[in-house]
Amino acid sequence: MLIGVVFPQTEIGADPAIVRDYVQTAEALGYNHLLVYDHVLGASTTNRPDWRGPYTSDTQFHEPFVLFGYIAGLTTQIEIVTGVIVLPQRQTALVAKQAAEVDILSGGRLRLGVGIGWNEVEYEALNESFGNRGKRIEEQIEVMRRLWTEPVVDFKGKWHTIPEAGIKPLPVQRPIPVWIGGGAEAVLERVGRIGDGWFPQMRPDDRAREAIEKIKVYAAEAGRNSSSIGIEARLNLREGDPDSWNNQIESWKELGATHIGINTMGMGLVSPRDHIEKIEEIKSILAI
Repeated sequence: MLIGVVFPQTEIGADPAIVRDYVQTAEALGYNHLLVYDHVLGASTTNRPDWRGPYTSDTQFHEPFVLFGYIAGLTTQIEIVTGVIVLPQRQTALVAKQAAEVDILSGGRLRLGVGIGWNEVEYEALNESFGNRGKRIEEQIEVMRRLWTEPVVDFKGKWHTIPEAGIKPLPVQRPIPVWIGGGAEAVLERVGRIGDGWFPQMRPDDRAREAIEKIKVYAAEAGRNSSSIGIEARLNLREGDPDSWNNQIESWKELGATHIGINTMGMGLVSPRDHIEKIEEIKSILAI
């Protein structure tokens, strides 16, 4: 199982030197990948007293594709991963172009995680429909894969029209791997049918086992070998202790996870540099 780190989006701060030091430390320590969350806008709670979302307008998020362009020039080996881009609130062809550019600049190190998101305010501000986002994402994935592999695409779908056009340069990976996040039944079916991998948002328990078995069934129904579908779990260090962390890692291995991301956000770390020290420390604590 490949071990990566979750970029501490909400706590890393805005100093580019800290960002540089974090990603270069992660690579030097031998972590396989760097996973980055995505949000374009945060909603103000001033006039939303019943807001239930985990993030607000006070929560910091670096923009993933711009960030990856920076990281590509600072590193040589570590895989860069979105976990996940909220794809239906973004223009499909533009995402395909941005992802292709990141893949080129990084030498083929991009893994594109996508999901439908939860923040209706964000969708409204970006002028995209929240209600049909689940249906649209499948056509978006199809369009991106064609744009990444064909010099000229002629496409007419329900939500996209490309009249004999293409992106250039094409990415190194043709196509770029597309992993899908979420746990709803429709998401599990989508992963089994068209996903290169899955980001579960749960612990390695019976619920996770059941979800993985469902993905295998959906993959078989689609004529796919489920062994080709990766699984990236997440280990939240804000929960539990070293023994429970190692138990989770072993449980995810037993369930067939191919990757795991170590998340240091929410631990009460005082400064951005504490995250760098924590990913150094954790290498000697965890059985990785």
